Amino acid sequence: MKVIIFGATGMLGQGVLRECLADDRVRAVLTVGRSPTGRAHGKLREIVHADLLDLAPVEAELAGFDACFFCLGVSSAGMEEESYRRITYDFTLSAGTTLARLNPGSTFVYVSGAGTDAQGRRMWARVKGMTENALLALPFEAYMLRPGYIQPMYGATSRTPFYRLAYVVARPFYPVLRRLLPSAVTTTEQIGRAMIAIADHGAPKRVLGAADINAL
Repeated sequence: MKVIIFGATGMLGQGVLRECLADDRVRAVLTVGRSPTGRAHGKLREIVHADLLDLAPVEAELAGFDACFFCLGVSSAGMEEESYRRITYDFTLSAGTTLARLNPGSTFVYVSGAGTDAQGRRMWARVKGMTENALLALPFEAYMLRPGYIQPMYGATSRTPFYRLAYVVARPFYPVLRRLLPSAVTTTEQIGRAMIAIADHGAPKRVLGAADINAL
């Protein structure tokens, strides 16, 4: 299969890219983002594009793909709703509507979050929920991943210094968390493998939590 990854320079995207490059089912990977990944591989190609709200200049390079793994996201901490919505909803739907038109019937896997609720009281949960609903209405096979705690693996790192430190501190406790809360924790490796499995043969439901991700 041929896949597109948005957000491949973030912590989760780094992990997903690693799994795609390592999996024989994936024969070509295209990353799209505002900065290069710094990776080199025989089946990897990159598009560095500054304006993710306007993909028209690179549309010709986005056709002919089987799946999109959308890993781009940002923490809502300290953000106004308008700014958070621009990144979370507008960027995602810009990619989603473009790819649904260019690759109808393809698979689109979106990384949402545990607690997402379009009618919820928390701003981030509402915006994520609106994004999920909009994607599910598009003419492709859309799947929403709602992981809880994500443990970075194989050198994947957050670009936010505070989160980098938090993950270093939490790493020794991950095996305990996994045993105590198996339905609430996962890893970048498991998410990447789950995405490939979904693109390869689908999943039993369209909205998947951490336990579903780990099972896949």
